[in-house]
Amino acid sequence: MTSFVTLHQLLFVLNPVSGDIDKSELEDTITAFCAERGRQAHFFHTTGAQDQNRLRTAIKRQAYDAVFACGGDGTVNLVAEAIADTGLLLGILPLGSGNGLSKDLEIPQDLAEALHLIWEHGVSAIDTLRVNGHFSAHLADLGFNALVVERFDQSDSRGPTTYVRIATQEYLAYEPATYRIRTDRGSFEGPAFMVTMANGNTFGSNVVINPDSRLDDGEFEICIIAPFPGTAALGILYQLYTSDFEASLYTQRLRCRWAEIEVNGQSQVLGQVDGESVRLDTPIRIGISPRSLRVLTPTVPPPS
Repeated sequence: MTSFVTLHQLLFVLNPVSGDIDKSELEDTITAFCAERGRQAHFFHTTGAQDQNRLRTAIKRQAYDAVFACGGDGTVNLVAEAIADTGLLLGILPLGSGNGLSKDLEIPQDLAEALHLIWEHGVSAIDTLRVNGHFSAHLADLGFNALVVERFDQSDSRGPTTYVRIATQEYLAYEPATYRIRTDRGSFEGPAFMVTMANGNTFGSNVVINPDSRLDDGEFEICIIAPFPGTAALGILYQLYTSDFEASLYTQRLRCRWAEIEVNGQSQVLGQVDGESVRLDTPIRIGISPRSLRVLTPTVPPPS
């Protein structure tokens, strides 16, 4: 981590629908904050149509010092993919339903506090993943959570209450698939409730799927939750909320640098990547790009 980089020209990427949060005054707030500190704010609004290509074009047109993702994990993914391996800095203003990566990086969840990263910050270089070519800066998975994310995307409402309602409904009828997983370190074969390809630690719901891992160690983890009886559900949920993933009989992890996953002999399966639903051809291949993304993070206090 470096101690400080002076930022002048800043691009803010705004997602108008993330997190069911009113953003009508967000642009004015950011502009005023930057002007007071001698920074220049520019804005890019996502529309859901060719956002990646439009953002790359906008970045090429002007020399920015940092690009801020103003939204949830999907917006962070969009911006991170556009600037990975370019040397540009990623800032995050967490305004989504989950904001998982920002929580792992200990970025303040309050907008006013997060804005202070513009002029008081450190810089961390973190790893990124490719899941069948799909870029991931945080977490991707197959199985139950991927199904819930798809249903959530199709819902007319947002927020954690909607997610919990959908998860409860889907759990009652969910049928686990059988997976065959190969990695450079080990393998797994059998049924699974869900399989997570984890560069980070924590879902936006504060479920800790991958405790004690690092975002910058050149490795990722395959986190497996086996099918479990209903009587074990509360215990597993408690362990996930208390960073005790491996305490359960129904959980295990494979640490690796690459992985290949087959699912029930299916040619295509549902997945989620950084909070966005995707259809993945099988076998699914996952690889890592070490320290390929530079991110603004809170400064580390000096040693006492």
